[in-house]
Amino acid sequence: MTNLPNDPRLALMLLSSMVEPGDADLDDLVEEVGPVEAVKRLWEGDATERLRRLTSAMIACTFDPADRAAQIAAATEACGARVLIPGDPDWPEQLRDLLMVCDADEPHVRPPRCLWVRGGHDLAALCGRSVAIVGSRAATEYGQHLADDLAADLAEAGWTVVSGGAFGIDRAAHLGAIARGGATVSVLASGVELPYPKANGPMFDLIVDRGLLVSEWPPGSSAMKHRFLTRNRVIAALSAGTVVIEAAHRSGARNTARHTAELGRVLMFTPGPVTSSLSAGAHQLAREPWEARLVTRAEEVIEDLTGIGGPLATPPPSQRRPFDGLTEVEARIVEALPRGYVVEAGRLAAAAGVPAATAAETLERLRRTGWVDRIDDRWRLARGGAA
Repeated sequence: MTNLPNDPRLALMLLSSMVEPGDADLDDLVEEVGPVEAVKRLWEGDATERLRRLTSAMIACTFDPADRAAQIAAATEACGARVLIPGDPDWPEQLRDLLMVCDADEPHVRPPRCLWVRGGHDLAALCGRSVAIVGSRAATEYGQHLADDLAADLAEAGWTVVSGGAFGIDRAAHLGAIARGGATVSVLASGVELPYPKANGPMFDLIVDRGLLVSEWPPGSSAMKHRFLTRNRVIAALSAGTVVIEAAHRSGARNTARHTAELGRVLMFTPGPVTSSLSAGAHQLAREPWEARLVTRAEEVIEDLTGIGGPLATPPPSQRRPFDGLTEVEARIVEALPRGYVVEAGRLAAAAGVPAATAAETLERLRRTGWVDRIDDRWRLARGGAA
């Protein structure tokens, strides 16, 4: 007789090791009969033909499903992780919003069945006020600098930064948040005990200390191309909005952007050079029917995320020029002075189109403020004034 797990959490962990996250057939079965009964039906062959095909290899080599579930639980504990399921206090309820788009053409868009997390924080609390920052792995120096600064300023304002842990923009965003003492969440396409890419290991260690590593796959799961696309829906659903920094026309960041728009979250992007292929995909967002917002500063991101009643971004400071502090007559006198020459007051008055008395009075005032020098009865532009 088959030994089946009798705990819903263990059953969901086992199911997630058998069928990829977001699968509509399995999730419908779990919704209908519960995870424990779903495991029983799979082992008894009482499921759709597609599910039987998907799980046949795993069932054939798993003689004791309860033991297999216990092994996954032991591996989870061994790497310092835990498993969250819907209904847990720290389960982010906003993930249910994925049900609104589960009829889309793309497969694997249902809400997660369960989540493996590493780190001591509460996932629901961290993501209650969070923003995703995503973009190209092969990011430019400009893009990485922008992601770092934006994440740092958002973290300082109390926002959790969510990203995917990849090279380039993801890495810069995670580290920018950590540098300002903020929290960050990395949603992985592999098991949480060996996050991908391996070269980002020191960064992932910092994230475990300052935030959370999150995955829908059990320990031992390898990163695969399709899993990156699958996890993007979770990045979008966890966050109040997504900022895309540098993305090619075909990129995972644009995939996350589409999920963001379909979920009704705020979609934002930062501008880059129009000649850069890495910015082409981000710029294209403005031409999609998604109402993407151009942002350049954390203040603008927060304004878009909080909407009516939230803090408004202050206008960027205007660039001050040396002439800004001069009156119109003073500016005309200064402009009439040729660089490197001395000129009589009368000639200056004629060149500036002002009365001689006005020119004389103005020149004295300009001399006191360091704009001009007087040499005998003639005038020249002072070096400080010229600068």
